[in-house]
Amino acid sequence: MKTKISLSNSHLSGQEINYINDALSNNELSFGKNLDVFQNFLENYLGENKKVAALSAGTAAIHLALIMSGVERDDEVLCQSFTFSASANPITYQGAIPVFIDSEKDTWNMCPYYLEKAIQDRIAKGKKPKAIIVVHLYGMPAKIDEIQAIAKKYSISLIEDAAEALGSTYKGKQCGTFGDYGILSFNGNKIITTSGGGALVCKNEEDKNRAIFLATQARDNAPHYQHSEIGYNYRMSNIVAGIGCGQIEVLDKHISLRQEMHHFYTEIFKKVPGVIVFNELNDSYASNHWLSCILVDENIAGFSREDIRLQLAAENIESRPLWKPMHLQPVFASYDFHGNGYSEKLFKKGLCLPSGSSITVRDKERIKIALNNII
Repeated sequence: MKTKISLSNSHLSGQEINYINDALSNNELSFGKNLDVFQNFLENYLGENKKVAALSAGTAAIHLALIMSGVERDDEVLCQSFTFSASANPITYQGAIPVFIDSEKDTWNMCPYYLEKAIQDRIAKGKKPKAIIVVHLYGMPAKIDEIQAIAKKYSISLIEDAAEALGSTYKGKQCGTFGDYGILSFNGNKIITTSGGGALVCKNEEDKNRAIFLATQARDNAPHYQHSEIGYNYRMSNIVAGIGCGQIEVLDKHISLRQEMHHFYTEIFKKVPGVIVFNELNDSYASNHWLSCILVDENIAGFSREDIRLQLAAENIESRPLWKPMHLQPVFASYDFHGNGYSEKLFKKGLCLPSGSSITVRDKERIKIALNNII
């Protein structure tokens, strides 16, 4: 059996163990300097005077962002439909109600037109939404200028899910820094990893401290254990942060290697009718190309998205259909959706291809042969 080529593997720098050993030798397992180093790096990397609270997961960061945006039971939250379920699940943690918004064709992310239509519809029904969750999917920046303007126009909190977009920029500004809150993820398949983990990007030190307070069980400042609010066990440990410290040393390199994979697929498919490689709309957008994706028009290409997936699988090469929109998921089927169904077309025609920074020259050759066999 041929060695498996995964969609997106963790890629270690080799330095992670040094930070972990340092934490162990200083008995700094839960809290310590690795956390400070990791958070400080992210704050400097993102710029814009943002402050960062390192957490146990990107999902935890979304949950805290909703809490800090004042979202409560029966409030409505506008959420991008074309995304992973972790973008939407925390809405239900608050007992709030998700309202799903379709994608537009240029970035595959939240459509500003349907976003505003949904806001106007909810206001007309006497229920103004409390927050908007926009996602930079697969590392591609959303039309954030337009979405930010709409959020400001209606005074609605904007939560920016940049879980897949660390290192992606729009007009030179880092994704995750446009909203009232930004979300990062360091899951095992991301650009850099802490094995599991995430971060909440905040506007100021006050919001960061508030997030850390909520993430450490909301313990009041008292000599005994006292709690005046509900808290959560959401803090990143110092050991996990040590992995992150080793990973930040190779962040730019990993982004470059992912972008090289995107170029690799662009070259393979550039003369193949009916296959479109997902690319930036113009020079304002710079994707980290966390995952390289294609759309396949079976009527033109003569083969389908599924034909490619199965051909790759036969060679033990992992690929995956694009995200199934949230409004099509059984768990969210009863919630409102605003759009024209473009995200459904993406799901039917789209495929994510192996994109990891650890893919070797030999792996690329295997992938190219497998794709050429069906092309």
